[in-house]
Amino acid sequence: MAAKKGTARTPGGFKTARHGSATTTTTRPTTMRTSAAGNKAEQKRSAEQRESKSHKVGTKATSSFLRGKKIDPRKIDGTETVVELVDGVFQSYNSGRLREGCQLFAELMLGKNVTVGMTLTGALTPAGLGMSTIIPLMEAGFVDWIISTGANLYHDTHFGLGLSMHRGNPTASDTVLREEGVVRIYDVFFDYDVLLSTDAFFRKIIRAPEFQRTMSSAEFHHLCGKYLVEREKALGIPQKSLLAAAYRCGVPIYTSSPGDSSIGMNIAALALEGGSCLIDPNQDVNETASIVLHAKRNGGESAILIAGGGSPKNFALQTEPQIQEVLGIDEKGHDYFLQITDARPDTGGLSGATPAEAVSWGKIDPDKLPDAVVCYVDSTIALPILTSYALAKRKPRKLKRLYDKRGAMMATLRSEFKKANG
Repeated sequence: MAAKKGTARTPGGFKTARHGSATTTTTRPTTMRTSAAGNKAEQKRSAEQRESKSHKVGTKATSSFLRGKKIDPRKIDGTETVVELVDGVFQSYNSGRLREGCQLFAELMLGKNVTVGMTLTGALTPAGLGMSTIIPLMEAGFVDWIISTGANLYHDTHFGLGLSMHRGNPTASDTVLREEGVVRIYDVFFDYDVLLSTDAFFRKIIRAPEFQRTMSSAEFHHLCGKYLVEREKALGIPQKSLLAAAYRCGVPIYTSSPGDSSIGMNIAALALEGGSCLIDPNQDVNETASIVLHAKRNGGESAILIAGGGSPKNFALQTEPQIQEVLGIDEKGHDYFLQITDARPDTGGLSGATPAEAVSWGKIDPDKLPDAVVCYVDSTIALPILTSYALAKRKPRKLKRLYDKRGAMMATLRSEFKKANG
């Protein structure tokens, strides 16, 4: 039905007035909102009439879609802080998503009663991200538990042992590098002996009596961190190891695939000697689920910060399906979701799966979907910016020391499981 002459169109719906041939008026009322699908000749005449009267055009936004802050960035002059750069210059596209991610992290995810889990994939520690970003986040109480690839933890150990990694040229001949005894991770170069020395360290400590049992990967990494703390002290080097920092801060670190790294390879090698160190994935599944459930049952919320994707992402997010689908405990999903990734969603890979898709699995609380951000940017760019932004905006939080609370958290999980299935 056409809109009556001289009346404004009611917003919403597929009205004839919205899609042309709706009115025969020759002069459009100035109060009527212009529609891109309206009568073009009429719109042209109205615009010319406004211009002839020197009326300002487009200064009064009436659509709900135009409630966002106007794009009017500050001029960069070299004096801006990271916060000023993010809030004032990162306007749209991937920079806009990074701005939203920084604001989500600092304003909501770092609330007093929010438990923050972080996942790590990609070769982040060889590039120095452990020292520059993850350790500061842990020490500030901004990351409470971690799931990482074993490779990140293995390469992190190099720094705790005083071994060096170097910047390199990614176009160098790999044949020549092999002859020179140099290993590379794209443009990170290091001596082959770095691997041999790190392997020897792990084999030495894993032979200790305290490792000769079945344990969760958090327990294993906690023990490794203890030895790395002592090695850093003995060498007199600054605190550089992520594992050592996690030990000091009581941050439990899990790995979703214990055998998929040089650490796991060395555990397997010692098994051939008769060693009995064994990482139990069942304990990891239940312990990580208990962290989330314990946070929720104590009046708090759960947030996940995902750097990359892959298996650690799934291991962190599957805590909710474990609680709901498998254990039968009533729950709603994680409250906050922030992912930094370069993966596309349309290929079906988990790394690119959106938070909206996670809702269908029960991984994310659908009511909290607006508090979910995906930043399509390299983690080596985003994490330093995110860390600097958060440290500038928020005071450090009291360390939750979740490693020390594993027994209490598992007790909560067992109690809820018994109630749900009794």
